[in-house]
Amino acid sequence: MLRKSIPMVSALALSISLVMQSGTVLAQSDSATTNSFWWPEQLDLSSLRQHGVESNPMGASFNYAEEFKKLDLAAVKADIKALMTSSQDWWPADYGHYGPFFIRMAWHSAGTYRIHDGRGGAAGGQQRFEPLNSWPDNANLDKARRLLWPIKQKYGSKISWADLMVLTGNVALESMGFKTFGFAGGRQDDWEVERVNWGSEKKWLGDERHTGKRELKKPYAAVQMGLIYVNPEGPNGVPDPLLAAKDIRQAFGAMAMNDEEIVALIAGGHTFGKAHGARKPEECVDKEPAAAGVEEQGLGWKNKCGKGNAGDTITSGLEGAWSINPVAWTTQYLDNLFAFDWVQTKSPAGATQWIPKDGQAANLVPDAHDKTKRHAPIMFTTDLALKEDPEFRKISLRFKEDPKEFELAFAKAWFKLTHRDMGPRIRYIGAEAPTEDLIWQDPLPAVDQELINAADIVTLKSKILSSKISASELVRTAWASAASFRSTDLRGGANGARIRLAPQNNWAVNNPKEVAKVLKALEKIQADFNKASAGGKKVSLADLIVLGGTAAVEQAAKKGGHSIEVAFTPGRVDATQAQTDASSFAVLEPKADGFRNYFSKDSYLSPAEALVERANYLSLTVPEMTVLVGGLRALGANSDGSKNGIFTDQPGTLSNDYFVNLLDMSTQWKKSAKTEGLYEGVDRKTGKVKWTATPVDLVFGSQAELRAVAEIYAADDGHEKFVQDFVSAWSKVMMLDRFDVK
Repeated sequence: MLRKSIPMVSALALSISLVMQSGTVLAQSDSATTNSFWWPEQLDLSSLRQHGVESNPMGASFNYAEEFKKLDLAAVKADIKALMTSSQDWWPADYGHYGPFFIRMAWHSAGTYRIHDGRGGAAGGQQRFEPLNSWPDNANLDKARRLLWPIKQKYGSKISWADLMVLTGNVALESMGFKTFGFAGGRQDDWEVERVNWGSEKKWLGDERHTGKRELKKPYAAVQMGLIYVNPEGPNGVPDPLLAAKDIRQAFGAMAMNDEEIVALIAGGHTFGKAHGARKPEECVDKEPAAAGVEEQGLGWKNKCGKGNAGDTITSGLEGAWSINPVAWTTQYLDNLFAFDWVQTKSPAGATQWIPKDGQAANLVPDAHDKTKRHAPIMFTTDLALKEDPEFRKISLRFKEDPKEFELAFAKAWFKLTHRDMGPRIRYIGAEAPTEDLIWQDPLPAVDQELINAADIVTLKSKILSSKISASELVRTAWASAASFRSTDLRGGANGARIRLAPQNNWAVNNPKEVAKVLKALEKIQADFNKASAGGKKVSLADLIVLGGTAAVEQAAKKGGHSIEVAFTPGRVDATQAQTDASSFAVLEPKADGFRNYFSKDSYLSPAEALVERANYLSLTVPEMTVLVGGLRALGANSDGSKNGIFTDQPGTLSNDYFVNLLDMSTQWKKSAKTEGLYEGVDRKTGKVKWTATPVDLVFGSQAELRAVAEIYAADDGHEKFVQDFVSAWSKVMMLDRFDVK
């Protein structure tokens, strides 16, 4: 995990060690003192271990997509629908219907997604693991998954928990009379905790993530620790609807939602179900799942008051429903929002909420479990934000007057919420996946021409290398295009050649002038080839960009005495500007890229941490990250063309010189007296400066795990392995977004 960017998970979740005798806990052993305690500033590489260590119990040969295709989706949905009204005594359904409960489960599974680093979201089924499993905002969702377990057990590996939770949310909506936009399978389950910076706060609902006039720091989306979005009582519990509106806009905006989608989601979601705050939690509720006793078998928030469930349920601390029929799709939420003047009150748990003024509608809403009782509708402070904020109000009134528009807006916003982190539509599986291209899916045109063959590839590489583009320029451009990929939400990459489109054509890290020069030359080669080609065969610019880097790497290897062929698979296409949402792509811009020795003051990570973060985006292991840095330095791939980290007398040759010279004890490293953040490698005997380096370069000699890998490549017998490993890692990065290739 990355120090400063990824917090330690609760010790209760990670280090419960019990000595058992006859079923009784005798003692808790001491936890080991970790390296991160002794040396908290040491670069942590554990986020990259997930790409190299097999923790998946299904094994390497398991193909989830193929298993899902065998699934009888209609049968699964029928079973889920039957579950909706099969109330269980151990956790009775509100109003006799689990639909609202399962909507919340699906929403909270997907709603952790955030645009700034692509982390969170429904893929992986991370709600099963800490810390999400024990977040305050996810209280009692452990029961939702237990209710679903018989269905998961029945269909086994053919459907992941990640897919099942989203599918169940869809079935819940449909069972209550709502027409969804569709469902796509394809989310594989994770088998370990995703390493995410959820915040630095040391207490639940803490708020140390805002600057200035309550501006949310990046990469966060939730406004307080342990929340999915915002505090329903208002910012830090302050019941001010307009302040809440600002929090809502920031939090939902950081999760890729605009104002219309925000209103649709809040109004649509609160059409269903109720909030639970029957009693004071401090008097009734036990510990969260991660801290509960082993006898609870992973269930938490045990309630010792009353029945402990049904009418005595305690979740958010707020209590009540928004509409007269909380298990049916209606416009009553919006109708009630504007029909009454709302005044503050307190829930039985002591939370601030709102009810109609002067006792209006006191008997409008039925009780969830007692047919003899009725209640007034409620609103949260965040609900009133939709009425008080001028822009939210306009949209809310429009939806209120046009129920069909509201229904479609909620359907599309719900689909986006639950599918946003799945990547492009080509990854969607199942008959219910909609065929419409949506701009947030980063659509690409179809491949509609014959692909280039092996002979064409040889010809094109020759033309590229004989042009006036240098090998370093080709490498830098190919890397800039392909390494924009983010494995966290499967966005970016070379396919589409969006490096030539706004906003990527102006990213500082890419050296826009140089990219424009390279692309102009490649476009000329493309035009000449496509014009001369017989039978309609064409090459895309996206393919040429990658092919140019491939040719340059082969040429550089040959200079070093190695005859290699870098794998190349054609079939990329060129996206249009109309298929590219510039504002959405803007968040992908790297503020640091250690592979190109680029670092800007806008990075919220240190240079070395940012390198690990970028390597994690590219699904790289520690050795892959290491060999790519060394190789790219040898190829002169620094974004600004600087000599920093170019530890070789033969730049442009694919050699292991970077590692050999970095580990050479004849060189002594010192901080530069002239440039902050720069280091000088001087000859120990003469004092003459031999090399200059950044912290990213020196970490491969200073961090023990990285040095161990660097030594492999610096050894006298390491050159061949270095070249082979570099080519393998390079090819991996170039293919990260080729979801069309099996």
